[in-house]
Amino acid sequence: MDTRRLAAFPVFADLPASELDELAAAMREVEYDAGFPVVRAEGYGTAVYFIEYGQVDVTADGEEGGRTLARGDMFGEIGLLLTGQRTATVTARTPVKLLVLSGLDFERIRPRVPELERSLRRVGAERASR
Repeated sequence: MDTRRLAAFPVFADLPASELDELAAAMREVEYDAGFPVVRAEGYGTAVYFIEYGQVDVTADGEEGGRTLARGDMFGEIGLLLTGQRTATVTARTPVKLLVLSGLDFERIRPRVPELERSLRRVGAERASR
């Protein structure tokens, strides 16, 4: 994967080139049609997702309306790094292309991507406190 694609995401903006290279080698792409449930609340947090195009709807249990995420946003970091469990259901609102970092790949590259881990934990902690 081309690191320029990753550099377009705000969460990766300050990563050193060496970390972008590690991350690019570990990422995979997936595409889903509108209406597809990408992750379900209460499931295991096994990956973090970055939206390259399209939109997803995020709804937490008991929440009305939820919120919509789009290009440049991410989800899944709370389950992957903080709780081990999904805290919301994420459904494709439109066709989406997602870049996916699995938990296994994150653990493999973790020693070489300290800034990435700090960025993901910061975003996850902010969202978890809402």
